Amino acid sequence: MRRAKITGVGHAVPERVITNRDLEKMMDTSNEWIVSRTGIEERHWVTEGEGTSDLAIRASRNALHQAEIDPREIDLVVVGSLTSDYFFPGVGNQLQDKLGLDTVPSFDIKAACSAFIYALSIGDQFIKTGQANTVLVVGAEVQSTALDISTEGRDMSVLFGDGAGAVILQPSNDDTGILSTHLHSEGKYLKELWCEAPASRFNPRLSPEMLAEGRQYPKMNGREVFRNAVTRFPEVIQEALEANHLTLDDISLIIPHQANLRISQMIAKKLGLSMDRLFSNIHKYGNTTGASIPIALSEALTEDRIHSGDNIILAAFGSGFTWASAAIRW
Repeated sequence: MRRAKITGVGHAVPERVITNRDLEKMMDTSNEWIVSRTGIEERHWVTEGEGTSDLAIRASRNALHQAEIDPREIDLVVVGSLTSDYFFPGVGNQLQDKLGLDTVPSFDIKAACSAFIYALSIGDQFIKTGQANTVLVVGAEVQSTALDISTEGRDMSVLFGDGAGAVILQPSNDDTGILSTHLHSEGKYLKELWCEAPASRFNPRLSPEMLAEGRQYPKMNGREVFRNAVTRFPEVIQEALEANHLTLDDISLIIPHQANLRISQMIAKKLGLSMDRLFSNIHKYGNTTGASIPIALSEALTEDRIHSGDNIILAAFGSGFTWASAAIRW
């Protein structure tokens, strides 16, 4: 069975930057409060008329450029996203059309903050089984337009940013590539981090009464999310190590989902690692949900944090609850 290798990486974020000082003018919060609890200093938000697919196509073109391939070589598109431009269809279909891919299959994976690793795992299987030779895997989100930008909604609205990241998967001709992926979920916790409306269980799916009650805004039980995250992150990282007979000493870099700097710090503490072993860019982008890991991967490469032959681990935890990891030899 052949192995899938990442041959190109790219990311894109909106030009509009929203600092904590900007948020101070919109709600009762402070730069000090946000930084101390999250590590976030600024985030990028879309402007009027800019959607998830617009960020996804920019990130995809950057990944294609790095891989030095023509879009017409792509034979599968998988997008991890909660926030498609429209209720349906998904971003994958828009991306496939914008790239001029004719009848190439495309679809979305709705696994929240773990969506990119879920999508990566699917692309990996298509390469391994020979059903595809070049797969575009994207994580893309626009969360800013779903937030309650007020004092009432500040616990969520200070956290999230918009962005996209993309990778190209192709068959490896050596021992490099995706070594393994590990996916998990626990649906009993779904209401600890969720968005209730619009929903198919309601008729109409969204009503003036729902809007007045704020049921269209995401809600989170921060304490419960933190408790589970700091347990599941180390578990799924250890799972990736054991599956490949590796130890932490063999790992050059861990790239966790950028949810909260305090979570990353707790992961490092539980694993007995210094923070320089975990990549962090949450201070610049906030939590970009499914886009978080590919954006971080793209920046880690740009900053020369990953070299040929390095073993790295991607790890995520998010709504669902879902959590996942991927072990990669670069």
